[in-house]
Amino acid sequence: MTIPHIHIEQIRPEHTWKLRREVLYPELKLNEMAMEEDNHGYHFAAFKDNYIVGVVSLFKNGADFQFRKFAVAEEVRGMGIGKQLLHFIMDFAVDDGATRIWCNARDTAVAFYAKYGFTSTGQLFTRGGYNYEIVEKLV
Repeated sequence: MTIPHIHIEQIRPEHTWKLRREVLYPELKLNEMAMEEDNHGYHFAAFKDNYIVGVVSLFKNGADFQFRKFAVAEEVRGMGIGKQLLHFIMDFAVDDGATRIWCNARDTAVAFYAKYGFTSTGQLFTRGGYNYEIVEKLV
């Protein structure tokens, strides 16, 4: 598998909304993608050929970092872009003093996170018609 050349940079929260909606919440409207906490986090995009193909938002609470709204465009899935974006935010969090990185993973994504050292906490819940499990990585 050839991993495409991408670059990752910090972006404004509203630049995550289009891909957030397309991948995670296609039944919602674009203006429903805004979260109040967006104003208090870091937002990153993976760019391929000047197009956003991956997004994730990262929120700091002391040494605890939660990432949310992790989305990779369907047409580039399986190319390693999610892996690169995940490693980028993990490195960013560690550089900023993280001791724990976690997320509310959709049940369909738990295996993806497990490949990169995240462990299941056993905390399960359902929200908005989706099943989640909290996964974490101590660093």
